[in-house]
Amino acid sequence: MTALHELGAAALTALYRSGQASPVEATQAVLDHIQRWEPQLQALYAHDPEVALQMARASEQRWRSGQPLSALDGVPCTIKENIATRGVPQPLGSAATELKPAPADAPPAARLREAGCVFLGKTTMPDWGMLSSGLSSFHPLTRNPWDLRLNPGGSSAGAGAAAAAGYGPLHIGTDIGGSIRLPAGWCGVVGFKPSLGRVPIHPPYAGRVAGPMTRSVEDAALMMASLARPDWRDAMSLPAQSIAWQRLELSMQGKRIGLMMDAGWGDAVQPEVAAAVQAAARVFEQAGAVVEPLAPISTRAMVDGLDGFWRMRSWLDYQALPPERQRLVLPYIRAWVEGGAGLTGPQVFHGYSQMGALRDAAVAACQPYDFVLSPVSPMPAFPAEQASPLNDPARPFEHIAFTLPYNMSEQPALSINCGYTAGGLPIGLQIAGRRHDDLGVLQAARWYEQQRGSQRPWPHPPGA
Repeated sequence: MTALHELGAAALTALYRSGQASPVEATQAVLDHIQRWEPQLQALYAHDPEVALQMARASEQRWRSGQPLSALDGVPCTIKENIATRGVPQPLGSAATELKPAPADAPPAARLREAGCVFLGKTTMPDWGMLSSGLSSFHPLTRNPWDLRLNPGGSSAGAGAAAAAGYGPLHIGTDIGGSIRLPAGWCGVVGFKPSLGRVPIHPPYAGRVAGPMTRSVEDAALMMASLARPDWRDAMSLPAQSIAWQRLELSMQGKRIGLMMDAGWGDAVQPEVAAAVQAAARVFEQAGAVVEPLAPISTRAMVDGLDGFWRMRSWLDYQALPPERQRLVLPYIRAWVEGGAGLTGPQVFHGYSQMGALRDAAVAACQPYDFVLSPVSPMPAFPAEQASPLNDPARPFEHIAFTLPYNMSEQPALSINCGYTAGGLPIGLQIAGRRHDDLGVLQAARWYEQQRGSQRPWPHPPGA
């Protein structure tokens, strides 16, 4: 029998319903597993086993009385630390942050609490979420469970590591340029960036979304059924819509699919990554899909403009800190934000306008296709101590050329494992869809999940 900590959400709730296992038993199994892994991974922040067990006991009573709150009642989960949970400070990955208890749950956390999920704790992130790395000035260095010498990616670093390591089935991250999909790709899990506004979030701003990070597409869809419920606090959210999130069947016969292997800028795709993604595309083609090459949809000018705008935004945040707290910011981040100090008003406005140019280019390029396939990143996981694959604050975005466009275009995009390097590291396939076709992307990913080759066993704690 599969260990309780290895089971997905649907399997757990089936056991709860039949009485073969309880939320308390499942939560304790996950907590025991975390205890074996966490000294090496350092994926969690504000981990409180007693709070988790209290929530599990309350769920157990609901199941016994036949009144579960949802299909996720009693299922263990983690929440990225920049998603507020009441009473827990949000360091935002930075030692420069003044720690104050959050007054209320942000919308994604509120939806999971309402669903009866068991909160295991928060997951780690780098300073201000502005790195694709587990490196932080506040949190210990988070590592990749597939190889502890390597980085899980970020900014949803702890969430990616926790999902791959089996810290329960459900994890939620945030994504403004690839922060769900990149760690999902490097950790071999499913990472879904929904359409902007599909999952209410607070505070909202351009490109920012929250989404599931799980071991299976089915669990990601289960999470979406709760996360996509409305919340008035997100003034950028989409209208409430009835979506059959569990209707994951889809035929590929006749589907038009674009295959993008050149992003137009950034690092070149490494041969092992290219081979795995092209092999995945052939799986779609053999099932009757029409797969066509897709030219690059973004340019160096677009990303340079956006980089300047984001640097200025972070520079203003940095300048607002007193000098003694400025010195606590990660040196890589300090070097990056200081690049915004000399920008003029026209330069910043031009940078902001490039976000719109990128949005329009991506939407237009994808419109002829049902789905677009590409690598998630050009390379597999990189050394744990680095802030990015290049580790160069002057060139911070070379690895996000495939993920960034879909944040600006507000399209749904998902990472799913499509193979391994010769050294056994996961390789992520990105599946993107038209704006607001969130269910379609999940359906395509579920179809591929069922067709892809056998997967390697999930990593286990050292010595286990």
